[in-house]
Amino acid sequence: MLSEFDLIKQYFVRPTSGRATLGIGDDCALLTPSPGMQTAISSDMLVEGRHFFAGEDAQRLGHKSLAVNLSDLAAMGARPVAFTLALALPAAERAWLEGFSRGLFALADAHGCELIGGDTTKGPLNICITVFGEVAPGRALRRSAARPGDDIWVSGTLGDARLALAGYLGELTLPADAQAAAGTRMHTPTPRVALGVMLAERGLAHAAIDISDGLVGDLGHILEKSHAGATLNADALPAGPVLATQPLALRRAFTAAGGDDYEICFTAPAANREAILAAGAECGTPVTRIGRIEAKAGLRWTDADGAPLTLELSSFDHFTN
Repeated sequence: MLSEFDLIKQYFVRPTSGRATLGIGDDCALLTPSPGMQTAISSDMLVEGRHFFAGEDAQRLGHKSLAVNLSDLAAMGARPVAFTLALALPAAERAWLEGFSRGLFALADAHGCELIGGDTTKGPLNICITVFGEVAPGRALRRSAARPGDDIWVSGTLGDARLALAGYLGELTLPADAQAAAGTRMHTPTPRVALGVMLAERGLAHAAIDISDGLVGDLGHILEKSHAGATLNADALPAGPVLATQPLALRRAFTAAGGDDYEICFTAPAANREAILAAGAECGTPVTRIGRIEAKAGLRWTDADGAPLTLELSSFDHFTN
């Protein structure tokens, strides 16, 4: 039987130190910020039965637990530095811990992000990560900075994660290969850190947010904070490869309000279009222009021909869904 401290030592203490001045093993970790940089901090919690199904593959869960936090840093244009992990476990099962830590550290190492502390306890499976990043003063991509005339962009593709969930819940039936392909987007999202950093460091974008609860709701936070409105082209929303094979109404619904995409929605001056496309190509992340920011409040929709559409769509909310 593993004790709490044996569990930490065996599965979460790494043999080499990273950016932390003092890492795991004391009452607090110590981080020394790089000269002239601000610290960006974000926390996300994943609860079994709410954010993931019971029995979820441990390695995929380790990846996603950190990915959703790195996505927040990406949306601010911050470079990852370190993270803490608070973990409640029903039991200290070696096979689960091996898989979880493998998925967690594979992504952490890919982004140079060091585990510097946290907590473990016994209880219903609950994972809470706090991540720390760095961004130059005045460069952070904030929700309140969108301006009328800005283009609205999204990275990657949207909707496959929601399509996978629909398949798991029995809302529709997908072929096994399609379900597995869509499920990859749901279980192992790709945080767009490199793109976010480029947008911030090169001064290409004004505002940004990561798409976790669905484009409509998350863009709505930018519009609210920026005291602005927007028009979106429903048919420009980049559907994931599995969703792209589905009927038009489903494509529109899941790209606009699906959730669990962990892409970046950002606004930028029209003059930066070529530079944004080049940045996306440079970091291997497709980017798509989907609309524009306007002074008039509210969100409006058009089709590919510019004709107005009436779409009643809402994103996920933890206390109303």
